[in-house]
This record gives sequence, C-alpha cells and structure tokens, in this order.
Amino acid sequence: MGTQAPDNNHYALSTSIEEKLQRQKEIDDWLPITSSRNAKWWYSAFHNVTAMVGAGVLSLPYAMSELGWGPGVAVLVLSWVITLYTLWQMVEMHEMVPGKRFDRYHELGQYAFGEKLGLYIVVPQQLIVEVGVNIVYMVTGGKSLQKFHDTVCPSCKKIKLTFFIMIFASVHFVLSHLPNFNSISGVSLAAAVMSLSYSTIAWTASVDKGVQPDVQYGYKAKSTAGTVFNFFNALGDVAFAYAGHNVVLEIQATIPSTPERPSKGPMWKGVVVAYIVVALCYFPVALIGYWMFGNSVEDNILISLKKPSWLIATANMFVVIHVIGSYQIYAMPVFDMIETVLVKKLHFRPSGTLRFITRNIYVAFTMFIAITFPFFGGLLSFFGGFAFAPTTYFLPCIMWLAIYKPGKFSLSWWTNWICIVIGLCLMILSPIGGLRSIVIQAKDYKFYS
Repeated sequence: MGTQAPDNNHYALSTSIEEKLQRQKEIDDWLPITSSRNAKWWYSAFHNVTAMVGAGVLSLPYAMSELGWGPGVAVLVLSWVITLYTLWQMVEMHEMVPGKRFDRYHELGQYAFGEKLGLYIVVPQQLIVEVGVNIVYMVTGGKSLQKFHDTVCPSCKKIKLTFFIMIFASVHFVLSHLPNFNSISGVSLAAAVMSLSYSTIAWTASVDKGVQPDVQYGYKAKSTAGTVFNFFNALGDVAFAYAGHNVVLEIQATIPSTPERPSKGPMWKGVVVAYIVVALCYFPVALIGYWMFGNSVEDNILISLKKPSWLIATANMFVVIHVIGSYQIYAMPVFDMIETVLVKKLHFRPSGTLRFITRNIYVAFTMFIAITFPFFGGLLSFFGGFAFAPTTYFLPCIMWLAIYKPGKFSLSWWTNWICIVIGLCLMILSPIGGLRSIVIQAKDYKFYS
C-alpha cells in the first residue's frame, strides 16, 4: 500500500503535464504566427518586400530635399547597409538555441534581457511601430484613393478625406479575418508587385517630365533652425522606410525547420531578394525624384507628378493595393499579441467569435485615429525616429552583444556599437523634427474636415 500513493501522484502529475502541453499545442495551432509552418523561401521574399517598401518610398525625394545631395545619399546608403546587417542578425538569432525557435520579436527580447525586462523593452516599441504603421497606412490608403478619384474625375464633387479612409478601412474589416501569415500570402504577393510597379512609375514619370526649369537644390527653409528641424524630420522619413524588422521573426516562424535544414537558409535567401527589390525601389525614386523637382518636390512624389493623369491614377491605385497588403502584414503580429493575452492570460476559449470581435475593434481603432490625425509627413517622421530606429537599427545589435558577447574591440563588437550609436542619434533627433512638422500642420487643421 505504501508504494501505491507516489505512483498515483506520479500518474496524476504526468497527466497534468500532458494536458498542459496539449492545451499549449492547441493554442499554438490557433494563434496566427505559429499555426502554419509550411512557407517557402519566396514567401519570405515578398512578405519582406511588402513590409519594407511601404508608402515611405514616395516621401524619399522630399526627404532628400531636406537632407541635401551629400547627406541624403549617405543616409540612404548607410540605412540600406545597416538594416541589411541587423536583419541578418535577427535571421541568425531565430534558432540560436537548439530545438527552440524565437517566433516573435519579444521572445528573442526575453531571451536576451530576461523574462520581464525583455517584454518591457520590446513589446511597447514593437506595438508603437506596428500600430503606428497601420494608422499611417490608413491615412495613405485614404489619400491615394482621394488622389485617384480627383485625377480620374477632376470635375466631380470633392469628397472629404474622412470618407476615403472609411472606404479603405472597409476592406480590412474583411481581410483581417484571414487566420494567419500564410493565408495572406496572396495579398502580400500582390502588394509586393504593386510596390515595385508604383516605384517604377514614380521615377520613370519623373524622368519623362524632365528637370524642371526653375529647379533649386538648396535648403528650402529660410532660417537655420528651420533647416536643422527639417533635416531631423527627413531622418525620420528614412528610418520609416526601413521598418520591416518588426515582423521578420514572425515571417521566419512560418518557414518549416529541421536540424539538417534550419529555417535561416530559405529565410535569408528571401531577405536578399527582398533587399535587391528595396534598392531598385528606393534609390531611383529618391535620387531621380529630387534631381527632377529639387526642393519644390511634395512630401508624396505622386502629387508632384500631375501628368499623364491616367498613369498617376494607376500609380495611386497601385499604392492603395500595396498598403492593403502592408496593413495586413503589420496587423498580424498585433492580432497575435492580443489573442495570446486573451487566451493565455485571461483564459478565453480560442474561437472564431473572439477573433471576429477583437480584430474588428482593432481595425476600427486604427481607422478612427487615422481620420482624427491625418498628418502624413509628420506622422512618418515622428513614428520613424521614436520606435522604428530602435527596433530596426540598434535593438538587434544590443541583443547580439548580450547573447553572443563578442570580444571587446573585435570587428563584431565595433560593427554593433557603430550601428547602436547611429541608431540612437536617429531615435533622438528625428522625433524632434516630426513633432515640429505635426505642430505646424495642426495649426490650420480642422478636425474631420
């Protein structure tokens, strides 16, 4: 009799562990990031293009006009090189612990900085980036629809931007119910093709228009303070243009992985292809747009290009289709976070009803904020510096130093510290310019006009 009790206890304990593991597996099979792991390397390519080449590319000629030729080219090239390096670090760190995958940015943060501190460092920044992008894309989608309408039918009655943002949001009330990353791959592929298409239209139409007769390349602001603030503002625009890191681990989580064939192989292949596309989109648009229009270029290059009207209307429609895909790419990790908290912490039952309610509330929230504060350029810069610079330029480097501990003054040590210093400068300076820009635009702004 004396030996029976421990056996019962042991059996009860193993049953309880099995039940917990079973419940954990059920939750993981339901959550958007971990529910489907059969993506191919090209999924990584177009997901990364969709995440990276956002509407920010259209503001790059304007950023160039505030930076000037020398600093502008330097900032663009440096950003491309640094963010490719930090993206490589994240791909490497996804499976650095044998048998474990860091499927989410905050899980990697927790491994690097500790359970609680990792969450406090990563989650607020990641949420600011993803929710910020979704709000900005609501504004962009609405503005591009409005531009399409006004270009196709210049004599029609003018419609308020508010209504166009609502039309754009209505698409997401449907698409947001696609369950996981792999289910939005078709939308993402269309978005990636569109980003390359409208970028090409932007720079080829600029070439066709030719250098403007009264073009000027000097700084636009009359005062030194204005020039400096505009410079800071432009740094934020560039930071915003390289924002794909916030979803890179989540994208890699969808790729199958075995000890013989880890996911970093196909993931990196996709990233390299994506970065070639990024270069083909960013550099021609930024340099040719600035060369043709100088400092009179608008904060969205398509606004400067008024003719041929059919081409500009097409480009604006391409932007709309692209930001539909981008919105979904950035919303998916947010849905994952919300659903994880509801199911794991608050013990809601994983169900379609729960998903339907939470995702509709989120889309409605981003729509409401976009309608209330549609300051496109200033928003880009403010969010760009405030949260994009850390998560893209230097947080991966800090994690790398914390986990791998490279030797002091080694090449790896120097490379990471240089990236951290550049990223910190971006994070401190660009929100200052962005905030000033928002204040200036807000002076004449009437709510819901």
